[in-house]
Amino acid sequence: MILFFSLLIWLLPFAIMILIAFSSQNTNSFFELFDVTRFTFNHFKTAWVTADFGRYFFNTVIVTVTSVILILGITSLAGYIMGRFDFRAKKYLYFLLILSMGIPTIFFSIPIYQILKMLQVDQSLIGLILAEVGGGHFIFILLFAQFFKTLPNELEEAAVIDGANDFDIFFRVMFPLSKPMIGTVVITQTIWTWNSFLYPLILSLNNPAIRTLSVGLYSFQGENIVEWGNIAAGACITIFPMALLFFLFQRYFIQGISGAIKE
Repeated sequence: MILFFSLLIWLLPFAIMILIAFSSQNTNSFFELFDVTRFTFNHFKTAWVTADFGRYFFNTVIVTVTSVILILGITSLAGYIMGRFDFRAKKYLYFLLILSMGIPTIFFSIPIYQILKMLQVDQSLIGLILAEVGGGHFIFILLFAQFFKTLPNELEEAAVIDGANDFDIFFRVMFPLSKPMIGTVVITQTIWTWNSFLYPLILSLNNPAIRTLSVGLYSFQGENIVEWGNIAAGACITIFPMALLFFLFQRYFIQGISGAIKE
C-alpha cells in the first residue's frame, strides 16, 4: 500500500503533464484532459518548430555526447594515475579533490566563463562543452582511483613483460576492466549534462542559437502569460530521451551502481 501511494505521488505529476501536452487549446476543465477525442499534437508542433526545440534538441545531444566522452577519458586517466602511481603531492591532491567536492558549482561558473571569454568561445557550443567538462567532476576521479587500487599488480607486470608502456597498460588492460565505473560515470554524467541549466543559460544569453532543451523550456515562460500546453510538450521532449535511455539500459545502470558501491 505504501509503495502504491509512493508511486502515485511520483507518477501522477508526470501523467498530468503528458495529458496537458496532448490537450487542445480550448480545454477548460481538469476532466477534459482525459477526453482522448480532444487529443492533439499542436503543442508538440509549436514546441518543436515554432519554439525551435528541434535546434535545442540537437544542441543538447551534441553537448551531452561530447562532454560525456571527454569527461570519461579525463577522469578515468586521472583516476588511474591517482590509484596506481605514487608521487610526492598525492596526499595533498586527494585532500584538494575532496575539498573541492564541497564547493557549489556556481562558484566555478565565474572563472570558467572568464576563461571561455578569453578564448573567445563563450558564445558557442564549443564553449558550452568546455564549461560542462570543466565544471568539476572530482567524484568520478576518486571513484576510478579507488577502483584501480583494487586491481592486482600482476596485470601490469604481465603487460610490461609483453612490452606495453603506461598508456598501453591503461587503454588495453585497466580501462576495459573498469566497466562498472564506466557505466556509472556515463549514465550519471549523461543525466547531469542533459539536464544542465546554469552554463547553458549563462553562455546562451547573447546567442540563443546555442540554447539547450533546459534553457529552451525555461524560455517558454512569458512575461504576462504562461502556455502550459507548450511547456508540458517541451518537458515531454526533454524527458523522453532520458526515460528511453534508462528503459533500454536499466540493467547496465543497476550493474554500474552496484559495482561502484562494491568497489
